[in-house]
Amino acid sequence: MSPQTDEMRIWPTKIVSYSVGDVNGDQILDHVYLIGTSKPDSPFTEDITLIIQDGESGELTMHDLEENAGYNPRIFLGDFTGDGTDDILISIDSGGSGATMYHYIYSFYDSKLQLRFDFNQYNNQYNYDIIYKDNEKVDVFSEYNNTSYVIDISLKDLEYLSEIYNDNGILKTPIEGFVNPLSGMYPVDYDGDNVYELLAYQKIAGRYNADALGYILNTLKWDKDSFELFNQNVAIIGEETVPID
Repeated sequence: MSPQTDEMRIWPTKIVSYSVGDVNGDQILDHVYLIGTSKPDSPFTEDITLIIQDGESGELTMHDLEENAGYNPRIFLGDFTGDGTDDILISIDSGGSGATMYHYIYSFYDSKLQLRFDFNQYNNQYNYDIIYKDNEKVDVFSEYNNTSYVIDISLKDLEYLSEIYNDNGILKTPIEGFVNPLSGMYPVDYDGDNVYELLAYQKIAGRYNADALGYILNTLKWDKDSFELFNQNVAIIGEETVPID
């Protein structure tokens, strides 16, 4: 019999992340796992699955993630919905050139698994227009909340600017940038009330992905039955942004 190739071999399933918290609201600590498979010489994990073990009965609940492959899969437990029970934040690095990430939040209150946040839905909901303007300015328009910002790129190096503008500051040709999908989402308790908000990062790019202009920073807060936009900023290092009313 010929030896198995890597493509044919089934690698053993292992625990890739683990945390403890009361996720079903019975005041007893439960065990929350992410399991997956990976080759011994690779950090890439496949078949990532969520497992919740009831702390009292030991009963297992398993759930296959829609996006179930990537790097550094991890769990954070915290109350995002304000019901006094831990929710489950799952984060996975895509490993792509845009450094995008996959994020899900599940609640398991009363032992009923519910999806509260889906990164795909977020990426489809939050859209932006990035338009280069004359005189070394870039307009950033957020469609979701109908808000505009102006990025001053005059501090970019002269070689960069000379490729885009004539000597009189007029664009040589129309240029549109873009905003990447989620590249980071972090739990932050801004109010100090033991309920976490979400701080979402999206990179603003110019002519190509490595041409970074800054980041969209959206703060999301749970409101009744969904996460809603609570605050928005545009962050630039070494350059200026000016919100437009």
